[in-house]
Amino acid sequence: MADITASMVKELREETGVGMMECKKALVETNGDKAAAIKVLREAGMAIAAKRADRATKQGIIAASVSDDAQSSVMVEVNCETDFVAKNDRFKAFVNDLLPVASGLEENTIAEAAKAQVDAKITEIGENIVARRNLSYQAQGTGAIAVYVHMGGKFGVMVEVGCQKPESISAPAVKTMLADLTLHITAANPTCVTRDQVAPELVTAEKDIYAKQVEDKPANIIDKIVAGKLEKFYGQICLLEQGFVKEPDKTISTLLAETGQAVGDEFSIRRFVRWQLGA
Repeated sequence: MADITASMVKELREETGVGMMECKKALVETNGDKAAAIKVLREAGMAIAAKRADRATKQGIIAASVSDDAQSSVMVEVNCETDFVAKNDRFKAFVNDLLPVASGLEENTIAEAAKAQVDAKITEIGENIVARRNLSYQAQGTGAIAVYVHMGGKFGVMVEVGCQKPESISAPAVKTMLADLTLHITAANPTCVTRDQVAPELVTAEKDIYAKQVEDKPANIIDKIVAGKLEKFYGQICLLEQGFVKEPDKTISTLLAETGQAVGDEFSIRRFVRWQLGA
């Protein structure tokens, strides 16, 4: 039988990321054949992953990145069992390493695309891990994409802003606006960009609630009260109508207009997404 040295175990550990004891067992089983040991570990990893697949994964992190030219971005959510693992630097690095894997993939196909990496990480840390979801943005015209991850990965935001002139996206005022938008979306949690994106059935339901609340009022003012409440409702959920979190008296629409005036351009928000871990 081959002499299994500490350096052999260390080399296998560094190559596979699996624990020292598991590496030594695999080398003993394969009589020191590293390639065979790697195969054994991979097979064991798949078995371990299967055993742990039914464990609850309520912790984890969201990670996001944007290209240097601000024309593409990607965001992923990876779940694990404990907050201890979620805060581990190696787990964070693992999730960030999945961003290039997820870039350009169809939405929510990361679980299949990263199965081998996830199974290997399950073997390494001894917890169930789920690559839960992924989303990529590619600029839909002249403009820029910005991303933001908040509270160590508890929230993640991507937003795409359109403009008329390509050079505008490099202006300091525009970069500040993009950062402010991601912060605002994280804090204010809008559900749509404009009021015409609100589902008609939701508007009808809100009107019915407001009418019920004021049914004891004179008939000639009920419609005005309901209309006023509906305006406030739009201001709470529509991004362009929300008060900017840093200056609540200024709407996001005004923020866009002021930035446009400062750089001689016009800005619009094409789309955004806000994820909350586990939601």
